[in-house]
Amino acid sequence: MLSSVSDTRTVKPGEHTKSVRRLSLPVMAAFGAGQAAEGIKGTAFNTFLLFFYQQVIGISGTLTGLALAIALVFDAVTDPVAGSLSDKVRTRWGRRHPFLIISALPLGLAFFGLFNPPEGLSQLGMFAWLACFATLIRGSLTFYHVPHLALGAEMAHDYNQRSTLFAFSTLFSALGGAMLAFLSYRLFFPTTEEFDPGLLNASGYTGFSIVAGVAAFVSILICIAGTWKEIPHLRQPPPAAKFSPVKVVHELGDLFGNKSFQALFIGMLLATTSLAVEAVFAPYMGVHFWGLTTEKLSLLPLVLVVGLFMSLPLTPVFTRWLDKKKAVVFLAVATVVNMNIMIVLRLLDVSWFPDNESPWILRLMMLRYLIAATVAPIIFSSINSMFADIADEHQLETGERREGIIYSARSFTQKATGAIGVIVGGAIIDIIAFPSGATMGSVDPDTIWWLGFAEGPATSVFTIIGVLFYMRYRIDRALHAEILTKLENLEGNPPNSPVLR
Repeated sequence: MLSSVSDTRTVKPGEHTKSVRRLSLPVMAAFGAGQAAEGIKGTAFNTFLLFFYQQVIGISGTLTGLALAIALVFDAVTDPVAGSLSDKVRTRWGRRHPFLIISALPLGLAFFGLFNPPEGLSQLGMFAWLACFATLIRGSLTFYHVPHLALGAEMAHDYNQRSTLFAFSTLFSALGGAMLAFLSYRLFFPTTEEFDPGLLNASGYTGFSIVAGVAAFVSILICIAGTWKEIPHLRQPPPAAKFSPVKVVHELGDLFGNKSFQALFIGMLLATTSLAVEAVFAPYMGVHFWGLTTEKLSLLPLVLVVGLFMSLPLTPVFTRWLDKKKAVVFLAVATVVNMNIMIVLRLLDVSWFPDNESPWILRLMMLRYLIAATVAPIIFSSINSMFADIADEHQLETGERREGIIYSARSFTQKATGAIGVIVGGAIIDIIAFPSGATMGSVDPDTIWWLGFAEGPATSVFTIIGVLFYMRYRIDRALHAEILTKLENLEGNPPNSPVLR
């Protein structure tokens, strides 16, 4: 199933039967490796950034969130610009690869600047430094991440192999973030008499930022090298395709007129908000809610790695068995249950639930992470594949291939929820009066209770509402086959003839 051949295979009823070029395992692995840069950025921003600036530097959580909101506004402009540009540019190296090349080095360097502000800056100065480097990282990642996702949709044409390709992408994204967290807890933030938790050690963030920046840079180079041979097989835009801001607005308007895109975009925006808040609170929860040292916390990313590799073969199984939409809906509900059970039991102070001194807390946390790491990649690889299917339907509606503009909206969704997580998380930290520089066991129990309530039941409401939107997505295997057939029948006809509305 992973071989690079153009073949005709046994298909399910309603599935498209025309022979298509299939991707090799090394190409899919190289494409997936490039997504590690996004995972590294996610861990750096969602897990460590607020803690560093609020607990170590001493900026309020609200001010930290405001700085990241400024970077998010920048994203709102650059994401569709990057998508539209990569849809239209014509080079000997294809539409996407030039953007991958120019973004790698600035992204790596910006990581170092973000976590190494000059000493002696005022609160306003630290705010400006954070806003500046957060914007640089987001801008560099935009001009990599959007073309990278569009490249995946452009390379994979088969309905099922798209899920497998994006499963590799999701695997490496989560793997990059998990390994960065493990190395950081172990190498840069060990528990000492002076620093308990070790995350309070300001000097550790220098090594952390170097490792993050170099790893992101290398992952992009691997992607470029591994997918280079696919360039001759990729589409070129028509010669008349030109970029203009007005055109971008028009393309976004067309895109949001697609019912399936509306459902997937809004559903993902809502559902991933809770995940973003959970990631922001992770170091606070691990240390203060569950009473775990950084050494014990470092074991959780290793469990994530096991779950990630379990998810890879399960992704095509679930998407073939349930189809993509049902797989996303079913597993999203399962994730809500999994992520809330332990927190709710502790909030209700259930008598038989073990206390923080029990070794069962770490064991149960490891099981919780194993389930999450197995399920989440199936969800997100299916969602990425669903966006690729929307690109086919959108071509039928507009007569143009717009993977870039489609994935710019998807990219903005993920980055927006990450920023929302930090903004909301920072505001909650201030509202519940969580003290700066707090050591293990020094925080008021009422404050810790509200922290757990915010991460658990409160944010899960967003996931449930998001699931309701996912259910409105309409492209299944049979409809996608019909779309491809109509696209083939349109060859030689005017490309702007809408057929499917």
